[in-house]
Amino acid sequence: MALAPVLLQMSPDDNVAIVGNAGGLPLGAVLPDGTTLIDAVPQAHKVTLSAIAQGEPVRRYGVVIGYATQDLAAGRWVHDRLLSMPAAPGLTDLPKATRTAATGAAMQVPDTVARATFMGYRNPDGSVGTRNLLGITTTVQCVAGVLANAMTRITQELLPKYPNVDGAVALDHAYGCGVAIDAPDAIIPIRTVRNISLNPNFGGELMVVSLGCEKLQPERLLPLGSIPVAAVSDGACEVPGLDVVRLQDNQHLGFQAMIQAIVDAADRHLQRLNTRRREPVPISELVVGVQCGGSDALSGVTANPLVGRVTDWLVGAGATVMFSENTEVRDAVDQLTARAATVEVADAIVRELAWYDAYLQRGQVDRSANTTPGNKAGGLSNITEKAMGSIVKSGHRAIDHVLSPGEKLKPTQKGLVFAATPASDFICGTLQLAAGMNLHLFTTGRGTPYGLAECPVLKIATRTDLANRWHDLMDVNAGCIADGECTLDEMALTLFTLMVDVASGRRKSWAEHWGLHNQRVLFNPAPIT
Repeated sequence: MALAPVLLQMSPDDNVAIVGNAGGLPLGAVLPDGTTLIDAVPQAHKVTLSAIAQGEPVRRYGVVIGYATQDLAAGRWVHDRLLSMPAAPGLTDLPKATRTAATGAAMQVPDTVARATFMGYRNPDGSVGTRNLLGITTTVQCVAGVLANAMTRITQELLPKYPNVDGAVALDHAYGCGVAIDAPDAIIPIRTVRNISLNPNFGGELMVVSLGCEKLQPERLLPLGSIPVAAVSDGACEVPGLDVVRLQDNQHLGFQAMIQAIVDAADRHLQRLNTRRREPVPISELVVGVQCGGSDALSGVTANPLVGRVTDWLVGAGATVMFSENTEVRDAVDQLTARAATVEVADAIVRELAWYDAYLQRGQVDRSANTTPGNKAGGLSNITEKAMGSIVKSGHRAIDHVLSPGEKLKPTQKGLVFAATPASDFICGTLQLAAGMNLHLFTTGRGTPYGLAECPVLKIATRTDLANRWHDLMDVNAGCIADGECTLDEMALTLFTLMVDVASGRRKSWAEHWGLHNQRVLFNPAPIT
């Protein structure tokens, strides 16, 4: 017996809806209003609820996501080839800090959230880690191979001696030399590497591996003014306050001497990290990055609203949540500026998005280049539609702060934060690490094994089919919301409970379990020389 059609309409003003049925709906299926489908419509794709004439707007989320390129009868499958994309909204004459504070039952923080604690690692600078890791910073890609060899010894010989340390991470990257290091935009990759080194999950321990002749010298990467006093090491080196192993120094007589120097330095830091213990801390010490990748049209129906609900709860409980992905919020700029806590915050949002518009223009591309073949196969016709579903991860509360790419949160910057980053999964995650993220929520509809070595990543599936097929890669199934098997609030409590357990080290995400760790990818808009 065929299942009844499931249509997901986001606003009463919408003239299309999303097919929720697994496997989609066949040609000839009869919709609840009696309309007969004149196309087979895949799951997560749009179907017309009424006739739409050529040139008329197609609405989803109550906004125009495109214009029909031909007459569309009711019951027609609407895909990207039948839509022309709207122009990008302007960045002038925007509403700024005009939206009143969100209220209602959905915005009330449950007692289980407001009173929650997790077992975290307090750091000397006041931040809190969810993991106790040794991060080994590099100043240039040239040292990556040597450090990789040293990491094998550190993992095999040292880590078993220090059971209270969760692991060691080589913070290598494709930067440091052959770059226009004095160009204005070079500050972005430099501060990104610097601030990742200061991520709360590294416990304030600073260890650097340098070649010696690179442009990005250790003292430029980590000037003393940028280093918390508690992080200053007793390591002997030429850079005061930093424990630096410089491979070109005369005392390193051959490859094995370099390896031994790195291992010896790591041992000193591991000894200190091993003395640390978890302790109860309020949920307000969480710094959560939210992101989506491999999105489909159900992302804005299930997983992203789920994350948005948890975002509202966390921010209401005093925690910090950062959302990002410039291109994927650009078409909703008026919503962002209206939600800004102050006019100054709204102006900062406009500044960051205008800068990114100019960056794309220099590369002779526009925002339409964002939507991937997988997005379109999953029912997202263009970046306008994608943006309307992406922004839902940020919830409904006021936006309190804005960060430029690579900037680090100040201790006073709690609440909801727009961390301006490119939408690339790997670059966004890298920049959120630099901002101080200690836990990551990642939604996906098409599926991705994405993970980070520096921070636990919880992946949330938009569809039950994906959650079932990738049962040992997806941590949460938000598809049950579309299936009618669970409510948004029920799943929000499930996700929040899992977050607390993972932050406390009682459970691992699937990415941690399998050791799935994507590379850090720096955003470098400066020239390469």
